[in-house]
Amino acid sequence: MGIAEWVAPRRLGRDFRWLFASSVTSNIGDGIALAAAPLLIASMTDSPILVASGAVMQYLPWLLFGLHAGAIADRVDRRLLIMVANGIRALVLVALCVFLVTGIASIWMVLIVAFLYGTAEVFVDTTSSTLLPMMVRKSDLGIGNARLQAGFLVANQLGGPPLGAFLFALGSFWPFAVQGSCVALAIVLISRITATRRVEPAGAPRERTPVHTDILSGIRWLWRNPPVRTLVIIILTFNVTWAAPWGVLVLYATDYLQMGPVGYGALTTASAIGGLAATLLFGRLERRFSFATLMRVCLSAEVLMHLAFALTTSGTVAFIIMIAFGAYAFVWATISTTVRQRLVPHELQGRIASVNMVGVFGGLVIGQALGGVIAQVWGPTGPWWFAFVGAAITLLLVWRPITHIAAAKPVDDEDAAAA
Repeated sequence: MGIAEWVAPRRLGRDFRWLFASSVTSNIGDGIALAAAPLLIASMTDSPILVASGAVMQYLPWLLFGLHAGAIADRVDRRLLIMVANGIRALVLVALCVFLVTGIASIWMVLIVAFLYGTAEVFVDTTSSTLLPMMVRKSDLGIGNARLQAGFLVANQLGGPPLGAFLFALGSFWPFAVQGSCVALAIVLISRITATRRVEPAGAPRERTPVHTDILSGIRWLWRNPPVRTLVIIILTFNVTWAAPWGVLVLYATDYLQMGPVGYGALTTASAIGGLAATLLFGRLERRFSFATLMRVCLSAEVLMHLAFALTTSGTVAFIIMIAFGAYAFVWATISTTVRQRLVPHELQGRIASVNMVGVFGGLVIGQALGGVIAQVWGPTGPWWFAFVGAAITLLLVWRPITHIAAAKPVDDEDAAAA
């Protein structure tokens, strides 16, 4: 089997290969910004509040526009929406490069640019998550999501950040110029997709309703669907517990474990290494074990990881734990996405995906806020103990419902992608 066949199996179709190529290209650009954007902000201000505001700009658009993005994705040409939103992202980056080259850039301009870019990204990410179920068989959703997750790890987590730091050393505008080029290329690649299933049956246009009505109908469907509702609640809760220690990870690594800045960087990269290792095993795991078993193992590993981080005083042990975290987190993300896509009708994919993402980022915001307070009162290991207890209680409550989530019958029994 050739590398191309392993990365994007032929059975997934040509459109999947265009989607994969576009995703990787876009994620390279975003990975570049992961390193370059904080460096740019830190070079402009010494204010911790302003530096932290750069991260807030990544989350705030999801909370403000996430549900609207899902509703809009369900009522328009999804491929075209991605192209338009990516075009806006590219224009925003061009403006930032002009500001930097001409020397008129200020911290406030950069924060505004970050907010505008993040807003467009909400529409891109929400809509992109709806394309895979439209182009591959339900039985291939697992491997398709695994390959997209692997591309994200390589491009966004491993390859992009070092390149972003290197480009920033050459000049403050270079990372964002390259990022803009990546986004522009992603537009070209996504435009090559030709065969996607219509969201609505041909010849049966529905009456246009206000966006907020569509949002409410999506939320009502979610609330009345116990498997999907429970899955979203699990994701929200575990993101709160995970984000609590992650928000102060830099203090835990540098002050408590005495790993230094380089060690902290290695610790954050370790999870991507574990995720890549999991890509080699996912197909075998999917064939040998039920999704319910894998979901329970992943969530149990999450609980044990929090406990291990709370107990260890060794940077080496922490590094090994983080590799394991990356491995099971990859498996969980792939399975949870696949299960959700199988259970949600095509016409609701955007809205339910957006509710899920709002839960993810809402959990991150709540968790990081709690983590900061807990660390302030009980020290850098306090958030890990909070995460351990919270995740353990949640796991006990959802242990039995996981069976119903994984075994729920897909809402659409068609098993063939449209030509």
